[in-house]
Amino acid sequence: MTQADQSPSQPGTAAPIPRLQWKTPSGWKEIPPGEVRVASFKVMDTDGKQADVSVVPLPGEAGGDLGNVNRWRGQVGLPPVSEENLKKLAQSVELSGQPADLYEQDGKNPAGDPTRILAVIQRRDGTAWFFKMTGDSQLVAREKPNFIEFLKSIQFTAGEAVAALPTSSSPFAEGSLPAGHPDISAAPTSAGSVPVSSPGKPRWNVPSGWKEVPGGQFLTAKFVITGDGSAQAAVNVSSSAGNGGGVTANVNRWRKQLGLDELSGEELAKLVRPITTASGQATLVEMSGKDARSGQPAALVGAIVLQPGQAWFYKLMGDAQIVETQKGAFTSFVQKVEY
Repeated sequence: MTQADQSPSQPGTAAPIPRLQWKTPSGWKEIPPGEVRVASFKVMDTDGKQADVSVVPLPGEAGGDLGNVNRWRGQVGLPPVSEENLKKLAQSVELSGQPADLYEQDGKNPAGDPTRILAVIQRRDGTAWFFKMTGDSQLVAREKPNFIEFLKSIQFTAGEAVAALPTSSSPFAEGSLPAGHPDISAAPTSAGSVPVSSPGKPRWNVPSGWKEVPGGQFLTAKFVITGDGSAQAAVNVSSSAGNGGGVTANVNRWRKQLGLDELSGEELAKLVRPITTASGQATLVEMSGKDARSGQPAALVGAIVLQPGQAWFYKLMGDAQIVETQKGAFTSFVQKVEY
């Protein structure tokens, strides 16, 4: 039985948040979970075909079943369905001892490859939990029984109280944040100092040399910085509910992305430092290691910013030389963001 990192805390409560435990199916390889995932797996066929499995918690309704299913259908070239037809598509499964609906979409991705999506949404205590498998259509179809058994094995267990986001007195002081979750920033930016603003999102000036690119479903914004040859680094901006899992959980999540061991809150307190921003105090951390996905040397600078209503996460990660030269611009960027 495997146990995941702590998930984001629930809105408006200081109670211990649940942890996930599961039984990993044969042939599934657990990989670093990434930005908002609490669990992530890769499934590979002998002929090189692949599938991705993710577990993501989001606050509140998180778009509702109909909106999410139609978004997934669009990803494989299928037309949207009505609420009435949605009920006909739902397949009954068991998730952590409770009934849940599984939605299966089979079509082709934008590149024309046969693609299948299996997805389950279960709402527990104000959080929408997404369990999703995406990949080659035939591989996902074969892995469907394993996916269903994985869902059955899930256990939500009470975890330890998480470390909270920083205040002016201590980077690990008590505190909490209510709900809010990331959206995609669609506004393009060009090189140079360009203000970006839209309702409900921060306003910032983009440093010279940062190119905004599509960030995916759960990022508010993503910027790519290029260096000599093929060297690159990226800046990810996201937000999360509650305290977003706390400083300890999130810094350890970043450490995993660099192939580093987890540290205790006491050990991490020696590595992080408070910085002052336009909206108050924040926490900054620097680390280096090897990118867990590519195996290449990499460095990371991360910041966690406390705001009423949301926890904001900023991560600069990639080629060590780029990260070193961009560290000052990144810190200044975080410090000047207006919420």
